[in-house]
Order: sequence, then C-alpha cells, then structure tokens
Amino acid sequence: MSEARIALLPVRVVAGVTVASPQGRIDHASAPRLDASLEPLLKGCRAGGPPLLLDLSGVEYISSMGLRVLVVASRTANAQGGKFAVAALQPLVQEVFSIARLNLMMPCYLDVDTGCAQLSA
Repeated sequence: MSEARIALLPVRVVAGVTVASPQGRIDHASAPRLDASLEPLLKGCRAGGPPLLLDLSGVEYISSMGLRVLVVASRTANAQGGKFAVAALQPLVQEVFSIARLNLMMPCYLDVDTGCAQLSA
C-alpha cells in the first residue's frame, strides 16, 4: 500500500457498535481522506446512536496530522453525546498515542471485541 492511501474498509456493525478499519499509514497525504471518510460515520455517532470504534490493527504509522483527525473525531462525537474510541493499536501507533497522551483523551482498547463490549454496555 502506498503512503498516500488510506481505506476505511470494511465498515461493519459489531454488538451495536459501528467499527471502521483504516489500513496503512495515516499521514499528511492520507489524513484528509480519513477525515472525509469519518464525517458520515460521525453524523450517526450521537446520543442514542451507535458508538464508533476505529479498529487500528491495520495502521502501521500515524503522524501528527492523523492524530489531529482522531482528536477532532473524538471531540465531535463527545459534543454530540456519542461514544468514540480506538482499538487494536500496533506497537508504533500505541507509542505515539502514549507520547501524545491521547490514551488519556479517548478510550483505547486492546482489541475490537473488548472495545465493542465496553461501548455497547
């Protein structure tokens, strides 16, 4: 996969939670596409709507631009009364999240099943 590509495929529903699975690198070139892909999913992520969980198991790199997209998505969901979280972070992505302290800003689950169980509770 080239550095400039990011895909949010597939999007599936697990235990009432919308799970989107970006793949590849989330960097300066691909972050705008991720942002555009998240926009319709975030419209439904509001009070009474399904929570949104990003399965990051297929993301091997995330830059500050990618982090910004996730922060904005989290804030948008929270402002609408929705639930937003991430799961299954690769070691490098987990390290970046920890350094940026995003693990304190949004729920980060070890795997998708745990995240779905917690968000649907």
